[in-house]
Amino acid sequence: MSTQEIDVVVLGAGPVGENVADRVVRAGLSVAVVESERAGGECSYWACIPSKALLRPVELRAAAERMPGVRQVVGDRVDVDAVLARRDEFVHHFDDSSQADWLNGTGALLLRGRGRLAGDRRVEVDHPDGSTSTFTATRAVVVATGSAPALPPVEGIDDVGAWTNREATAAQRVPASMIVLGGGAVGCELATAWQRLGSSVTLVQHGERLLPSMEPSAGERVLSSLRDDGVDVRLGTSIRAVRRDGSTVRATLDDGGEVTADEFVVAAGRRPGTAGLGLDTVGLRDGDVLAVDDTTLVTGVDGDWLYAVGDCTDRAKLTHMGKYQARACADVIVARSKGETTGLGERYAKTATTAERTAVTQVVFTDPQVAAVGLTEQAARDAGLDVEAVSYDIGSTAGGSLQADGYSGLATIVVDRERRVIVGATLVGQDVTDMLHAATVMVVGEVTLERLWHAVPSFPTMSEVWLRLLEGYGL
Repeated sequence: MSTQEIDVVVLGAGPVGENVADRVVRAGLSVAVVESERAGGECSYWACIPSKALLRPVELRAAAERMPGVRQVVGDRVDVDAVLARRDEFVHHFDDSSQADWLNGTGALLLRGRGRLAGDRRVEVDHPDGSTSTFTATRAVVVATGSAPALPPVEGIDDVGAWTNREATAAQRVPASMIVLGGGAVGCELATAWQRLGSSVTLVQHGERLLPSMEPSAGERVLSSLRDDGVDVRLGTSIRAVRRDGSTVRATLDDGGEVTADEFVVAAGRRPGTAGLGLDTVGLRDGDVLAVDDTTLVTGVDGDWLYAVGDCTDRAKLTHMGKYQARACADVIVARSKGETTGLGERYAKTATTAERTAVTQVVFTDPQVAAVGLTEQAARDAGLDVEAVSYDIGSTAGGSLQADGYSGLATIVVDRERRVIVGATLVGQDVTDMLHAATVMVVGEVTLERLWHAVPSFPTMSEVWLRLLEGYGL
């Protein structure tokens, strides 16, 4: 079996791996990208894109209900067939040829098959036709294999045909009823979408609140909205066992109660996509999360050649954060290929610390939407910061009141008293997602409150809330 040499091998052609490849190729290095499923990855076909395609129509209809002159002409439900058809267009009917063409067009070589490490700088690729090719990476191997749904240890879960995010975002019909296990971002979004598309949803969350990693006000408002929609939300309980009785799934709760539905959806976390990757051939344990340093090098492997980015690492597990890591990874590989071997850690450490530890951004596309960046009040206190949190009702701004009748929303900032900078912000409400980047710039830029006071928001927009928050702090 012959071995081919190439500068960089990227395992995974999702948005993260694609970004590494594109940036490295543009710097003049040769790249092979190995993908066992679809070019474009999880986000394009089973996660971010299709879920938002399902959510946007029902979000618009709900917004129309809050606007006199519009709600009178809006029907009781969206056109489900049209929603699903539009979703199918966004995932290209699961045809990845356009994504593959784009990747090949960058100059990268897309290899179809399952790739695995086979020792120092070596990658073996098993192709669909049964052949195997072997590559030696002269510069780097980058693991960008993402993550997969994790099934919790629930008795019978392997036998009921449980849906994960893949089945839930790709469904071609609306189930009459479903149970959603998990109250994080994925669970709340899926419950919102399918309840409004006509299913009867029960959401089971083992914790006492939804969206537990975010400000409590976010989970409280999403909980209220879900219940107003008719979702049966069960907090502080777990599913002990599930079984399928004909077409019905029966879930036994830990208090002995039972919930039944047509489909059972698991949205209870994810595991790194590193199983079967040959990590044991380089001294790591197969299936583990890959720990990386601030240059995205995998720790525990000698030689400065094995990198990892995205969900398979110990860093923030969000598509946009993975793409950020990919850009940094590519820059490091290119710099090292030019002999720049000193100072790279220092060059990227401060940036990575800011972006991945203190300024991570996240949006949850429920109704109300939740948009957050940086630290919650509790996380900031846990980090030893002396902080004060200030909140303001977005509906009390002129922009908010014009956006919808009875606009209900809340903006919260977390202020570091010593440095007088904002270290976290959370926005909850209709149409708040595009306000998030302003907060992100504030947090990343460490802009002082006194300086922010001169950033005058336009009237009448919801962004006036930033002025009101500063006034609430005492400026």
